[in-house]
Amino acid sequence: MARLLAIDFGTKRTGIAITDEMQIIASGLTTVSTKDLISFLKDYFAKEDVELIVIGEPKQKDGTHSDVEVCIKNFIIKLVKAFPTLRIERMDERFTSKIALKTMIESGLSKKKRQNKSLVDEISATIILQDYLKIKQ
Repeated sequence: MARLLAIDFGTKRTGIAITDEMQIIASGLTTVSTKDLISFLKDYFAKEDVELIVIGEPKQKDGTHSDVEVCIKNFIIKLVKAFPTLRIERMDERFTSKIALKTMIESGLSKKKRQNKSLVDEISATIILQDYLKIKQ
């Protein structure tokens, strides 16, 4: 089986998570500068077999899209152009940043480490992927 990859897209940096080859466990992979995201994915896909990208869909509490959705749609256009055969799905990502911070607190990370926005983005991507795996089952 091929892996699944999740993206927590941000205008400055993007969190990335990946499953194992059996698509059972979601793990944080890294956070990359958004301007380097397509290049990073090209390198990663050259080494690893990925069958699907799950991209977070940021929504407000009332269900409307966040302002960053325009940027995400533009990114998806670039993604499809770069990887035309790769499946892309969207996943509601409401509250993932809050859940990520709560997870960091519960795991005992120091306040200084919890302020690391890159780590929050990576954990958020992991939560998006875990949620996707739950629905997929």
